[in-house]
Amino acid sequence: MATVKVVDVLSKAQTLLQDATGTRWSLLELQGWLNDSYRDTVNLRPDSNTLVGEYACVAGPRQTITTTFSSAIRVVEVYRNTAATSDKSRVRLSSRESIDSMRPEWFSEPQTVNIELYTLDPRTPKDILVYPPAASTARLEVAYAAVPIAHALTSEQLSNPATAEVIRIDDSFANALLDYVLYRAFSKNAEVANGSARAVAYFQAFQNALGVKGQSDAASQPGVA
Repeated sequence: MATVKVVDVLSKAQTLLQDATGTRWSLLELQGWLNDSYRDTVNLRPDSNTLVGEYACVAGPRQTITTTFSSAIRVVEVYRNTAATSDKSRVRLSSRESIDSMRPEWFSEPQTVNIELYTLDPRTPKDILVYPPAASTARLEVAYAAVPIAHALTSEQLSNPATAEVIRIDDSFANALLDYVLYRAFSKNAEVANGSARAVAYFQAFQNALGVKGQSDAASQPGVA
């Protein structure tokens, strides 16, 4: 859950940059880098913004989820059939090789609203292949990673400590987002002494925060020794 306010993240950035008046880095500029941080965070940690929704299938085996979820960057999981005329059954993950070996001509099989299997390919993360091929009326409950909507606060809003808009992902990522904003700020300041080194250090801190958090999350999963 997000409760950390955008203005608080940017205020901390200004403090660490020793630029409280926004002389070198404007608040609008810092806000732009905060928006950029979401894209890199979701690319590295899709679980930072995983959403669930109903995907409207197109006819055939190949499904591209951005036709329903325009901000999606990859499929995380397909849960079940949801079409009104379907059996509402669970859809299971399989491999393309397994389906090919069992049903070599499955791409041309009759279309249905009752999907049984799906496959994922990391080379096409926004696509899934479904078996049997989907009818155009098929619907699937899908978990997907998405880039959050960008903040578009004005300079006046960003300058007001009472502005209530919060960050777009969970508070546990707030420090990593701050590190990213500082990385971009010092990248701009690369010609100043230690500017490049500080940019590298903050980017590494950003990456490490996401990596360490990922290891911690994995270790805390039920059934993990």
